[in-house]
Amino acid sequence: MARTGVFGGSFNPVHYGHLLLADEVLEQLRLDRILFVPANSPPHKPAAALAPAADRYAMVKLASAGHPRFEVSDLELRRPGPSYTVDTLETLRATGDELFLLLGSETFVDLLSWRSPRRIAELARLVVVPRAGSAFDSEGAAAQKVLREIGVERFAGVEGPDIPARAVLIVHATSLPLSSSELRRRAREGRSLAYRLPEPVVAYIHARRLYEAPGA
Repeated sequence: MARTGVFGGSFNPVHYGHLLLADEVLEQLRLDRILFVPANSPPHKPAAALAPAADRYAMVKLASAGHPRFEVSDLELRRPGPSYTVDTLETLRATGDELFLLLGSETFVDLLSWRSPRRIAELARLVVVPRAGSAFDSEGAAAQKVLREIGVERFAGVEGPDIPARAVLIVHATSLPLSSSELRRRAREGRSLAYRLPEPVVAYIHARRLYEAPGA
């Protein structure tokens, strides 16, 4: 049974911040692999702002190609309708893998707006990665409310040889000052994307003319 970190998102586009976070979580949790799952139709994001799903999937494939324990799934691209995480985890759980779902701290606090959040916590260990400079408070009312609603007792760190059972894990990983929205803006303005994304991804964006201003 593989220990699989599930890293979902729009990846619009994928960048070095995503890749570094994934590598550090892989190492700290001693996972066998990180499975990137680009969303076809993210329920919480307007479709107009998204590059085509096939392009976002292709960029993640290019970005992750050099890492021996990074894999990319087209599961959500093959499934029609909104890309609900609970449906993805149900499918992946059937493989027998032990699943660890990677979440940003802002996303965790918003988890109760997702479809079947309690079932999500049953299917996978939740791994919260606070953004550098964020004000995530694991003891605060918002975070504690999510814990109660999903039926998990506590948060726990990952120091030491044993990872606690029945806890939402908090992993502190390096957070680069990069955002996909800023990269889209730079692409739209014709500005440099160098050193922010892997070069094959930059070349793909230019070749496919992704994120360009209308009429450019």
